Amino acid sequence: QVQLVESGGGLVQAGGSLRLSCAASGRTFSLNAMGWFRQAPGKEREFVAGISGSGSSTYYANSMKGRFTMSRDNAKNTVYLQMNSLKPEDTAIYYCAAVRGSSWFFDLDTSSQVAYWGQGTQVTVSS
Repeated sequence: QVQLVESGGGLVQAGGSLRLSCAASGRTFSLNAMGWFRQAPGKEREFVAGISGSGSSTYYANSMKGRFTMSRDNAKNTVYLQMNSLKPEDTAIYYCAAVRGSSWFFDLDTSSQVAYWGQGTQVTVSS
């Protein structure tokens, strides 16, 4: 049974940092592209960051560039999202995602490329 389990969410003040982790179990994802999405109350789920299977390429939504960093440790079957300079508008449930292939294709809908989702972890940024 494949599981993606996120951790590291919580409450932080604006300007602070959090590091999210996503541990995969049930199979190895070292060849799969992985990503993070988020969903704020009343809003649609949106792409946050992605990383290729090898870890050599990373991708970020414009509003996260320079503040968020995604990485992976294939030996631990784990991906991370380091979030710095957090803003109240970053408040959302953050979801880990595993893609069917080794790359993201940004000419296609990102959510449609996801094969597995985590259960989500809440991030709340206070002003």
